[in-house]
This record gives sequence, structure tokens and C-alpha cells, in this order.
Amino acid sequence: MLLDPEWLISTFGLIGILAAVFAESGLLIGFFLPGDSLLFTAGLLIAGGTYLHLPLWLTCALVSLAAVAGDQTGYAFGRRFGPALFRRPASRLFKPENLARARDFFRRYGARSIVLARVVPIVRTFTPVVAGASHMRYRTFLTFNVVGGTLWGCGVTTLGYFLGRIAFVRDNIELILIGIVVVSVVPVAVELLRARRSRRPEAEPS
Repeated sequence: MLLDPEWLISTFGLIGILAAVFAESGLLIGFFLPGDSLLFTAGLLIAGGTYLHLPLWLTCALVSLAAVAGDQTGYAFGRRFGPALFRRPASRLFKPENLARARDFFRRYGARSIVLARVVPIVRTFTPVVAGASHMRYRTFLTFNVVGGTLWGCGVTTLGYFLGRIAFVRDNIELILIGIVVVSVVPVAVELLRARRSRRPEAEPS
């Protein structure tokens, strides 16, 4: 149910959106939540006047705040518990390979990763934790966090809003929502397949 954006919004409304965005942005247990599809669906439903009866600008502002606050929490957690976290064994909720993937992403893009990670499922949850564990300068992190959280929160929600005003999208909203769920699952599936392949031992030379 939590992976269904429409169910989450229809059941919990704006509070559900903000809680999911916060959790996916900075709490390790929130990596599976449908961040992109949730925001896109929120924009669609605002345009159609379904479930959400709030101004677009207010929704975008609150979502951006939740995204920024989530990353701040992840950074603080990584700063405090980073070394122990990297040594923690695998569990059902915590998979070290997810953290390692975010660590590689962070090393490759540096401070820009805080912005770029917003569009990469799973990685966006773990990147602020890695930034904190790596002791990135707080002012630098805060700047990129605000930029990334605002661009992501406002951008994806606004895109859904304007597409929701198109007659074809509005008349076929159920199919559109199904498509959003499918599309949001694909990047996660790709990441999981890549992680599985990376764990396979290299074939021995014949």
C-alpha cells in the first residue's frame, strides 16, 4: 500500500506526502518509498481537485521544507553514527551495499551529489548520511541541500500539476497513475539488479 501514491494521498492527505518525503530523504528505513511518483501524483491530483484541495505553491513549499529537513536529519545521523554505520552487518532494513552505492556516488560528484541524488531512488536516501559521515562542511551541505530539495520538491510536483491540466491526462488519470507506479519501480529494480551482479564473484579464467 505504501508504494501506491494515490492510496497514500487519499488515506493520509498532505501529512502523508510530507511524512513520506521526509522519511525517504533522510531516514534509512524510507528508501523504498515512492518519492518521485508521489510528488508527481500530488501535482496531478491538485490539478484535478481530487483528495488535495491546496494551492500548488503551498504544497511545493511544504514538500521542499520536508525534503530539506529529511536531508538535514540524514546528515546529522551520518555525522554522529557514520563510522559505526559503515561497519554494521547486513539486516532486513539496512543493506550496506545501498550505503556503499551512495558513497561511490558521493565520491564521484562531490558536493553536487546532494542535488543530483534527488533524482536517483535509494541513493537520495543514503547520500546525506554519507555526507555527514564524511564530515562535509555543514554550510556547503546546507546550501546544496536547499537547492536540491527545492528543485526536486517544486519541480516534480509542478510537472505533475501541469500535465494534469491536459485533457488526455485528466481523462485517463487511472492509467497515468498506474504508469507512474511502474516507472518509479523501474529505477529501483535496475539498482537492485546492478547490486546483485556486483556481488557475483568474477568468473575464473579458463
